[in-house]
Amino acid sequence: MPYPVSTLSPPITPNDLTSFKSRGMTEVERDLQQKLTELREAYLEVIDQYNWNKLIYESEIRFEPIVGETYHLYEMNGRYTLSMVDPEQWYQRHIGSFRLNVGRQWELVKLHEDVDARVLFGAE
Repeated sequence: MPYPVSTLSPPITPNDLTSFKSRGMTEVERDLQQKLTELREAYLEVIDQYNWNKLIYESEIRFEPIVGETYHLYEMNGRYTLSMVDPEQWYQRHIGSFRLNVGRQWELVKLHEDVDARVLFGAE
């Protein structure tokens, strides 16, 4: 038998598992903290993508954008306008440049250096 059956048998002393538990808990906390950080970053990225798409689709668009092409978002008189005109050719307040993908979602290509998305979307 793997355990003592007599009082003359050597005593059973439990192993000290403090070190095992401590190491395990430290590793689990570190791994889960990393996963939480990755989830938070992915969540914030999706929120940004949603905000940009909402802003562009609610802006004034006077043409039908072509998938794969890059367009430019401007702010004029408190309203947003999507245009084909490059920022170097038009002296309106340029917000950023965006490309329409096959899923009909706008992808940020370049944000103008004076634009802070957190301020623009009220995240601050």
